Amino acid sequence: MLFSTKAEYGVRLMVELGRQPDSGPVSLSSVAEAERLPLSYLEHLVAKLRRAGLVTSTRGAHGGYSLAHPATEITMLEVVEALEGQIAPMECFHESPEGKVLCSHESNSDRACATKLLWTRVQSGVNRALLGTTLAELVEFSKPAGERAKGEPAKAAAPA
Repeated sequence: MLFSTKAEYGVRLMVELGRQPDSGPVSLSSVAEAERLPLSYLEHLVAKLRRAGLVTSTRGAHGGYSLAHPATEITMLEVVEALEGQIAPMECFHESPEGKVLCSHESNSDRACATKLLWTRVQSGVNRALLGTTLAELVEFSKPAGERAKGEPAKAAAPA
């Protein structure tokens, strides 16, 4: 499964915002420069993140963007879904409002889609990994080894 540059760049944007001390909003141009990302693309992404309630904006000469919640409370599932939409390993997968996974290959017969179990497990594993990863963890992981919190070595993601 591949995520688009929306997810990659958006997560990098969020990590950069999470790295900032509580000194106020950060301009998108400084994020673009720090991460070497296109400013116009970041403007598009930050709008989605703002609509999802993950970042706030401040207007004015010293305006910019900041996290709407502490980094410890923001999961990567929230970020990725705000940018990419619902996580689905196959185009035929759709989740109902009740949380049930539906497959467009299934008919109303008694027979289930032959691969639905596999793709449901893949989707569940990806969702668990994203839900179990906070922005604070990524911010800490991105620091040089000497700057990480004592006793808290950065952990690489465990396989799902």
